[in-house]
Amino acid sequence: MAQHLLIVDDEPDMLTLLKRSLEPELGCRVDTAASGEMALDMIRDGDYDLVLADIKMPGISGLEVLERVKSDHEEITFVMMTAYGHIEMAVEAMKRGAYDFITKPFDHDALVMRLEKAFERSRLLKENLRLHHECHSTDMFQELVGKSPKMQRVYETIRTVAQNDLTVLITGESGTGKDLAARAVHALSNRSKRSFIAVNCPTVPEHILESELFGYKKGAFTHATSDKKGLFQEAHTGTIFLDEIGDITPTIQTKLLRVLQEKEIKPLGDARPVQVDVRIIASTNQPLAEKIKSGDFREDFFYRLNVLPIRLPPLRERVEDIPLIANHLLEKHCRKLGKASKRFSPALMDAFVARRWEGNVREMENMIMQGILFSQSDEITLKDVKIGRKPPAVPEAEITPNLDQPYKQAKENNLKAFNSAYIGHMLSQSKGNVTQAAKACGLERQALQQIMRRYDISAEPYRR
Repeated sequence: MAQHLLIVDDEPDMLTLLKRSLEPELGCRVDTAASGEMALDMIRDGDYDLVLADIKMPGISGLEVLERVKSDHEEITFVMMTAYGHIEMAVEAMKRGAYDFITKPFDHDALVMRLEKAFERSRLLKENLRLHHECHSTDMFQELVGKSPKMQRVYETIRTVAQNDLTVLITGESGTGKDLAARAVHALSNRSKRSFIAVNCPTVPEHILESELFGYKKGAFTHATSDKKGLFQEAHTGTIFLDEIGDITPTIQTKLLRVLQEKEIKPLGDARPVQVDVRIIASTNQPLAEKIKSGDFREDFFYRLNVLPIRLPPLRERVEDIPLIANHLLEKHCRKLGKASKRFSPALMDAFVARRWEGNVREMENMIMQGILFSQSDEITLKDVKIGRKPPAVPEAEITPNLDQPYKQAKENNLKAFNSAYIGHMLSQSKGNVTQAAKACGLERQALQQIMRRYDISAEPYRR
């Protein structure tokens, strides 16, 4: 878009001369105003980069135009024109925010040179304001990064739902940033200065989750030697975030439904309910409609949760955001890992854009951290990351013991081989979904996670 210049002077011949000469010379759009009043109207309705204004004019002077505009439009650059005998006024104009001045009669080449510099200053000012706005937006949205239309809609939805206390349900695939969206809703709400309590529901066994959420009274069960406040009480007047709520049992769903309906909790062992003032945000990567049909998720609980829905799109639906996210993560993790700044090779960035990213931003983040650590130069290339490689082949269990080993060591080696083969197969079938793999194994999710930790089995390579 061509740069936009407004010339303000009460001499019509001067306006005509400057417009004819400057428009082709500077390659910009030129508008003219014959008075200060006209200039203020045009600036209010237009989008100008630079104003060239005569200081001395009847009615509203150029100096007054400068003062009024600068209070609301710091990004507009002013160059003042003045007669030779009014240098003091030009100096005063610069003190009040003008960038430069030129005396009449002026040399045309000198004027063009000054205006070119003024346009450059205006461009830099606007760029700085844009970067400042982007940084501010990043802070507001807790590292949710993206400029695509879909992410713009997400930001607008977050702004809207943050203004009330209704329950929010955030849906999206693993790695799309549901926790970041929840924190952004809290940060933009009137509860932002209060507690934000996050609960990762699948990682807490059911019998512990209930007491963690609602608390208990002394003597409620063995080892309950004193009263304990639950997380809902800890979050009183703030926000509680129930992450991956699709994995909780119907029993806990029923108790949470009471909280949503009655705004009260009942600690274990207490006959009296406790009122709580808590904003609830929940998230899930599960297809809740299917879980309702199978009876694993209460329909009434779903409708109580799904008052204000937010859906986070996967990366493959916003490919235009991939370079922006990748560079953001690169800068972030170079700083965190204490490494000098690096860049992506063009071939690697092309591969990033072409990839489906089944693990979304989390998968990309892991890959970028590998690249930062393994690259031997300031450029991360395809050979520095595992992009495009298939998940590891599921090993076959070697159950034949080594008879030269002690019994415990031989047993442990065979258990490791068996678990690597068996769990690897289940993870491969479920495409890295631990919840589905646990069901196929006939285990609780937490039990499977414990086994995976013990034998150093990661689900990440199987996600595709």
